[in-house]
Amino acid sequence: MAATATASSAGPRYAPPDPTLPKPWKGLVDGKTGYLYFWNPVTNVTQYERPTSIDSVQKFSAVPISSSVQVQQSSEGRRGYSPDKENDRYGRGSNAVSKLEPVSRSNQNARGGPVHSLNTPNGTASSLIGGSSTRGHGSAAAGSNMSSDAYRRQHEITVTGDAVPAPFTSFEATGLPSEILREVHNAGFSAPTPIQAQSWPIALQSRDIVAIAKTGSGKTLGYLIPGFVHLKRCRNEPQMGPTVLVLSPTRELATQIQDEALKFGKSSRISCTCLYGGAPKGPQLREIERGVDIVVATPGRLNDILEMRKISLHQVSYLVLDEADRMLDMGFEPQIRKIVKEVPTRRQTLMYTATWPREVRKIAADLLVNPVQVNIGNIDELVANKSITQYVEVLSPMEKHRRLEQILRSQEPGSKIIIFCSTKKMCDQLARNLSRQFGAAAIHGDKSQADRDYVLSQFRTGRSPVLVATDVAARGLDIKDIRVVINYDFPTGVEDYVHRIGRTGRAGYANGFRTGFGDEEEGMIPADEDGIIPPNDH
Repeated sequence: MAATATASSAGPRYAPPDPTLPKPWKGLVDGKTGYLYFWNPVTNVTQYERPTSIDSVQKFSAVPISSSVQVQQSSEGRRGYSPDKENDRYGRGSNAVSKLEPVSRSNQNARGGPVHSLNTPNGTASSLIGGSSTRGHGSAAAGSNMSSDAYRRQHEITVTGDAVPAPFTSFEATGLPSEILREVHNAGFSAPTPIQAQSWPIALQSRDIVAIAKTGSGKTLGYLIPGFVHLKRCRNEPQMGPTVLVLSPTRELATQIQDEALKFGKSSRISCTCLYGGAPKGPQLREIERGVDIVVATPGRLNDILEMRKISLHQVSYLVLDEADRMLDMGFEPQIRKIVKEVPTRRQTLMYTATWPREVRKIAADLLVNPVQVNIGNIDELVANKSITQYVEVLSPMEKHRRLEQILRSQEPGSKIIIFCSTKKMCDQLARNLSRQFGAAAIHGDKSQADRDYVLSQFRTGRSPVLVATDVAARGLDIKDIRVVINYDFPTGVEDYVHRIGRTGRAGYANGFRTGFGDEEEGMIPADEDGIIPPNDH
């Protein structure tokens, strides 16, 4: 049932006058929660973010985003405010106020949490980050003249859940803090990807999400940016443990998530550390001791550190499972469940997956509360990225290497290319054969972390433009300018095929292609009932 904005009996009141606020902004205190927020009586816009100037606020907040948002309550039901100038970006200072606690899951309504409106003193509900809970599916998408239904049809978005907010079709429509928007614009992004456009307004309402999207869809920022906003709301002390926890299947993906968190959270001074196996624990433990806002971890290493009692997850209120299907494929379900037991039940949980098999549905049902499901592309099917041109060639084993060299020579000099092999032995052998002429290097599970980091660095910078890899790299790499993916050996299943070819056609880089060599012997190309693999070219 859609929530409507109503004036609370404990209405807002004016905060003490603050001469540093730009005119005409005024400080308000929510009478029910005790939150301080800011109101512009000219535009009737409200926001948590302290305004710096009229121009900047109008630029990023002129589009009304929400008439009703979820507000996290402290255990006392209200929260004090300290204007201490010594506070850091989260308002933490020597006179620390009581911590903001996430909504109790036992008290959540059908939308995943209690809903309160932010009211202005005249009783009018105003706007704030979070998306509208009262918009119908056919209403206008935020920041666009296109209706929500039309935008979703255009981008093959399907949503399931109560009162799903309209997608954000522009960055300005999000009402995100100006420092985050600056980082996004500086990165060269012109508009949110479909998964970001639809998942952001849901996540900003503190609701649980299951997002099913192809690889290369921009999902990392889909959960990181709402996580940054969550951090600003919570104002936890990082020395007491992280507030945001991201679980990922591989160390490659984990380090790339950390890179994105540091890049886009830089101006907000957000700290992030990465915990993964194959590297010494000492430096990772020292970073935890110093205190971090975000921990990105593989399940195995995080479990090891939990058993050492060197990390506390009692402050985690924003939990992300990235590539959940891959983590289950790798046998991490026991570790995931053990980790989640250490996380408070009062939390927001977001699950991102490329596939939706029974095992993933089961763990989602166990860990999430009333989630909104967002599908990008075909529902309940494994989907190859449509921006990738695919070719299949059936060759004898003797012809494969000759044809591979022909394809490599046909590419522009310096083009980044990934070649997938089914075995580590073949991976090393092929890299040796190609290294002199094409600058190839190998990566697989038997390589040390130092070797893997070095090879990936050489590949990213173009010093080794050809990367020969086993499937260990298929679900972790996020290098946006990969031109070609070659399956020297076909994977054993269609799922791994989709994730292999997803290394090209990444978000913002749509013109990749993929070719695959199938052996003439019957059965070397995996069964493909859904038509993901194209007919072979003879």
